[in-house]
Amino acid sequence: MQKQEQIAIDGPAASGKSTVARLLAEALNAYFVNTGDMYRALTWQVMKHGIDPRNDPGAVAPLLEHLDLTCRPDAANRLRVYLNGTEVPPAEIRAPGITAAVSFLARIPAVRQWLVTRQQALATLGLTVTEGRDIGTVVFPQARFKFFVTATPEERARRRLRQTGETIDGATLASVTAAIEERDRLDSTREVAPLRPADDALVVDTTGRPVEAVVNELAAIIREGLA
Repeated sequence: MQKQEQIAIDGPAASGKSTVARLLAEALNAYFVNTGDMYRALTWQVMKHGIDPRNDPGAVAPLLEHLDLTCRPDAANRLRVYLNGTEVPPAEIRAPGITAAVSFLARIPAVRQWLVTRQQALATLGLTVTEGRDIGTVVFPQARFKFFVTATPEERARRRLRQTGETIDGATLASVTAAIEERDRLDSTREVAPLRPADDALVVDTTGRPVEAVVNELAAIIREGLA
């Protein structure tokens, strides 16, 4: 099978993959697909229906048949997440309550299958930089370029603490590090599409590295491959 002209970026929570993917898409004039926001949007909608995926995962799947989730480019060609035709508020899906629940929703097989189908449909947009946790292993296994962006848990906790609205009041470096390590455990041990680098992915450690340096490194690799 011929490899698709897709760029897959995977990695754990707060590893910097979203920032790297967004800036890389800008550098390459490609679409940036944040699959984490798709999972967050679905978590937000599920919880608005009074369903907590941590306590009642079985109630999530029946809701999916009533939902339509997609991404559409705006005037600046940035993709926005829409649910049933209405744009999802970016600030609301990044609230601490959503952050705490999203990994439990992502463990539900029906949810992953439902969202993977919608993520794969975005390939029709053209060249895309898609980031998540199973892009190179499940969503686009034939992607031409695959990267696994990571950093130490402490470094990732510092980044999460700097992100407005991502942590609860009174959060400390130790508590956020522990939460990130637990998220890693949940993501890497789930039965469906566990978090791991694709066998042919380049692992990129961003600990202590300026984001511009990481983006320039990946852009150079991709441009050489596309030349």
